[in-house]
Amino acid sequence: MSFSETIFLTGFPGFIAERLVARLAKADVQFYLLVQKSFVEKAKDAVEKIARNTQTPLENFALIEGDITLDNLGISASDLDIVRRETTDVFHLAAIYDLAVQKDLAYRVNVEGTRNVNEFVKTLPGLRRYNYVSTCYIAGKRGGEILETELVHDAGFRNYYEETKYLAELETEELKKDFPVTIFRPSVVVGDSKTGETAKYDGIYYLILYLQKFPSVFRLINVGNKDVKLNLVPVDFVVEGMAVLSKDKESIGKTVALADPAPLNTEELFDEIAKVFTGKESVITPPATLLEKFMNTPFSSEISGLPNSAVPYFHVKQNYDTKVGETLLKPYNVSCPNFREYVANLIRFVEENPKLD
Repeated sequence: MSFSETIFLTGFPGFIAERLVARLAKADVQFYLLVQKSFVEKAKDAVEKIARNTQTPLENFALIEGDITLDNLGISASDLDIVRRETTDVFHLAAIYDLAVQKDLAYRVNVEGTRNVNEFVKTLPGLRRYNYVSTCYIAGKRGGEILETELVHDAGFRNYYEETKYLAELETEELKKDFPVTIFRPSVVVGDSKTGETAKYDGIYYLILYLQKFPSVFRLINVGNKDVKLNLVPVDFVVEGMAVLSKDKESIGKTVALADPAPLNTEELFDEIAKVFTGKESVITPPATLLEKFMNTPFSSEISGLPNSAVPYFHVKQNYDTKVGETLLKPYNVSCPNFREYVANLIRFVEENPKLD
């Protein structure tokens, strides 16, 4: 069978990667999915589900065992020749997203791994598009408005996740000079805005799980902050944004922030969650400096469930400009829903799935 395009994708079977493959799956699209050896069985199950749900022939999906940290991505010589010859589009999603990741691992996966993928991209004779997934948090400790057209800074970083994703984007940015590259910067990705489905409970879910323990009591004291906005985006918006713009010629050479243009501050987020649980908002909000000190204490995480490594993200005074993304997505009628519109769906999923696989 002849295919109209062949997509090479890293990071499968991750939550975003699975949904992106399902969104792009068609009878005339072939997939080469790079999978680490330890995830092959899970990847097989995911591919079978995607093929069944999208009515796409199972033979359209090829699992390529490999690892982005290895030379030639750890792909066997026989497979590498075929993949190089046939690939037209690349999506690089594989990365370490752990905020507490150690330096060596973060550099090996996020920087050296991306460097290896970039080198692979340079060898593709039929390349039409290279889609690289970065993060809004490459801004590190910068304050104020962060433009999609900005990258280089010396403000420092809160952790090795931010630092290594920044360095990886720097290297990928250089490829724009000679290759058709689009860089996507999602903010904090949460579950599906309609079903609430997610793969793990972190970020805003720490707050949901905290209030879920004793809603009528815990909702009284708001642990948020009027001056800090936490930018959240549902996974379905991120996937749809990447899917449509990966085919849009106007997005070549662009960096796109897949972020909420009107994010709520953390005090508002707390109240929206509290209202779903109890129908009522909080009563008092302690001073932000007091809350931050408490949340950084060793025993705070035992009460709130929020690890100390995640505390800074509830105090980041950054706003992500989305003008480039909004302009490019407008013709497709794709926009980020506000947290108020889907928070109940996130909570319903948590209540129905107290434990995730």
